[in-house]
Amino acid sequence: MERKVLIITYYWPPSGGSGVQRWLKFVKYLPGFGWEPYVFTPENPSFAIQDNSLVSDVPKEAEIIRIPIWEPYNAFMKFSALVGRNKSIKPTELVSGEQKSLFQKVSGWIRGNFFIPDPRVFWVKPSVRFLHDFLRENKINTIVTTGPPHSMHLIGFKLKKKNPSIKWVADFRDPWSEWGLLDSLMVGKIAHNIHRKLEAKVLRYADVVTTITPFYVRRFEELSGRTVSLLTNGYDHEDFESFTIHRKNKFVIRHVGTVNEKCNPRPFMLAVQQLAAGNADFSSFVQVDFVGDVHPQFKAYVVSTPGISKFTTFTAPVPHNELLTMYGQSSLLLIILTGYKDAAGYMPGKLFEYLATGLPVLGTGPEQGDTANLLKEHGIGRIIDEHKTDEIKRQLLEVFLDWMAEKPFNSRKSATGYSRKELTRQLTELL
Repeated sequence: MERKVLIITYYWPPSGGSGVQRWLKFVKYLPGFGWEPYVFTPENPSFAIQDNSLVSDVPKEAEIIRIPIWEPYNAFMKFSALVGRNKSIKPTELVSGEQKSLFQKVSGWIRGNFFIPDPRVFWVKPSVRFLHDFLRENKINTIVTTGPPHSMHLIGFKLKKKNPSIKWVADFRDPWSEWGLLDSLMVGKIAHNIHRKLEAKVLRYADVVTTITPFYVRRFEELSGRTVSLLTNGYDHEDFESFTIHRKNKFVIRHVGTVNEKCNPRPFMLAVQQLAAGNADFSSFVQVDFVGDVHPQFKAYVVSTPGISKFTTFTAPVPHNELLTMYGQSSLLLIILTGYKDAAGYMPGKLFEYLATGLPVLGTGPEQGDTANLLKEHGIGRIIDEHKTDEIKRQLLEVFLDWMAEKPFNSRKSATGYSRKELTRQLTELL
């Protein structure tokens, strides 16, 4: 008889991005380990990235339960576009940027100080009412909540209070009270104290707490005084079974994922510009491609800098299955940690897919940190301090010369410990 587990998540296909893939992939492989997954998710969520290709990963054994959610977010975004200059404004543009409009400042402050822990908090009460009976009727004794949005953890907390015999796993894909986003939202002292109190309740009452990087493990352990388990992100080995590298006639440096104004690629772009100015071969072949949503301030910077705009391209978000092809058409994969709070502990989801390609990886950010350590461990790349322009140029030139000489890339075998199937095995031990 299979054991049952209910996963409570805001993001689920057709939502896209790395956040949805974490629990989608766990759900995909749970049946193979004797677990019957149920997924509870909103019927009408508001999300910026859509990827219908991920729907095919939902296993037939999974039961998806959806109930409506009311959230002020849709109305908020429509009003933002109506009164703002940009009629197609995106969520990332509301909470970041050095030159915010008055509306952005006011609306961001309201969002950060009145909707605690986030605008999805209005879904907590109806969800608890529904799930209290659902869990009993379906004899489900294990639940998982994953945040952000961290209001999902409040659903777990209230269910646990109603039925202490439930085993509850609280999974943190990002920090909570120490999350850099709270700074962007100008969260005040009173609101911040509420965040800390809610976070403390979750950390205290959850049976198991998991998070995605060694740095976050240490921080949550210091906040809670309890053991926190590391459960990193990863890559799906099935996605890479037919993966091949196709050498293009350009030296393509590719960055995958959102570039908001907290993510600052400018120091890296300056190094590329300087190397191109001093090396004719590099200048002839180099192309830097950003795949995903890019903040308009960074786009404006690129467009207004001729020495950079000539080798830079922007590609709109693509379905994950198409992204694999783009990986294979790359020469160097780029990670930008510069600008993030606690960047030493940031391991973006794409890092593990980068690892699975076997392609060289280069990034800017803390040289002593979780991402830097992983790249060093597997010998496929480096993270270099953004102020060390000459060192970034040397590393770029080294990879470029290897590409010109058509040297083979690093073996992909070293990534097996981060396969989604192996990580699901680790999850079942915690369950």
